[in-house]
Amino acid sequence: MLSRIYAIFRARNLEFVRDRGSMSWNLILPVALMFGLSFIFGAEDRPQYTIGVLQDSDVIDETAHPFLATRYMQFTVETDLTDAQRKVARHQLDLLVEFDGTPRYWVNPDSPTGYFAELALLQADDGSIEKASIEGDAVRYVDWVLPGILGMNMMFSSLFGVGYVVVRYRKNGFLKRLHATPLRSIEFVIAQIASRLMLIMTITSFVFVGTSFFLDIRMDGSYLLLFLVALVGAVALISMGLLVASRVTSEELAGGLLNLVTWPMMLLSGVWFSLEAADDWVQQFAMIFPLTHVLNSARAVMLDGAGFAEIAPSMFALLAMSALFLSAGALMFRWRSS
Repeated sequence: MLSRIYAIFRARNLEFVRDRGSMSWNLILPVALMFGLSFIFGAEDRPQYTIGVLQDSDVIDETAHPFLATRYMQFTVETDLTDAQRKVARHQLDLLVEFDGTPRYWVNPDSPTGYFAELALLQADDGSIEKASIEGDAVRYVDWVLPGILGMNMMFSSLFGVGYVVVRYRKNGFLKRLHATPLRSIEFVIAQIASRLMLIMTITSFVFVGTSFFLDIRMDGSYLLLFLVALVGAVALISMGLLVASRVTSEELAGGLLNLVTWPMMLLSGVWFSLEAADDWVQQFAMIFPLTHVLNSARAVMLDGAGFAEIAPSMFALLAMSALFLSAGALMFRWRSS
């Protein structure tokens, strides 16, 4: 019995070692992710809180108040009070302060990070700063984070659900048999998109309805428009998954490539936290990901009551990505495993 187990054990190890693509990705991917995340998030004294400073000047004077010299705080200049208050209400800013004239500050009472930022401010203050109220309703963190959680679930279902299935079809020879039929690659790709799209939209709608019922989720915009955002976003994500799996023959390599796509998207698309305090280049880089456009549009509809005109740029970007991924995936599609 042990000899048979050893034979299978040795064969599987040899199979993995000889699959140079899979072995390379298993070695390169963790290192690449560590270096990338260290470069983006690992700076010395990286800020943990985002503080808006309401003033007319573009330069923040740290001598204006002891709080402005607090470590692990990212201070950004805000010139418009209404817009700054909206950012606090939407968890894009943890705290808003003003030291010109009568010192005062604004905080979202439902923000966990805002609570600790407020404690730090009050500890540094001499008791003269006043707490001002936010105009309009403050958004709960659960209202803000729900689109991120649903979007992340859509991302994993689209990329891994499609990518692994296509690679497995290719590996076990199913695609080779399909290739002997009149079926064209673009027809196979469209069928895969339609199948996965129906599943994703059904599950996402069910979870959204159930969550809204039990948690009383805020919804200021149109449900139909929100459904359209999810629909277009899911098509873009599924098309990306098909593009990744269009020529890959190894499930291990497919996993590495899909992780290389999903991890940056999950961290930079605003699933768990806002990138308001991130460098401009990081925010611009995040716009290459479909999930960023999906979450920005969904939150605009749900929390701000945005109409189609406000989210149109993101919708057109998602449609362009879908066309690009779908066309490239169909052109590069590989029926055989060798």
